[in-house]
Amino acid sequence: MRINTIKLLLVAVFLIGLTSDVQAQCAMCRAALESEESGVLPEAVNDGIVYLMAIPYILVATIGYAIYRLKYGKKKNESK
Repeated sequence: MRINTIKLLLVAVFLIGLTSDVQAQCAMCRAALESEESGVLPEAVNDGIVYLMAIPYILVATIGYAIYRLKYGKKKNESK
């Protein structure tokens, strides 16, 4: 068991060592923000990214809540 832990630790250290500094912006967003003619404000681009990121989380939460209600909601009604 101790050998597995050591192997896991070595793999984790190796993978962390492989990471490099990356730019977290797509080429189109970068071009839109760097060009002075476009007039796109960086805040608007950031708001759009947050909007696109939030929709999947809301959908997953809604589906999870619906499944929860279907699974556990009937038990309350049957006990009454």
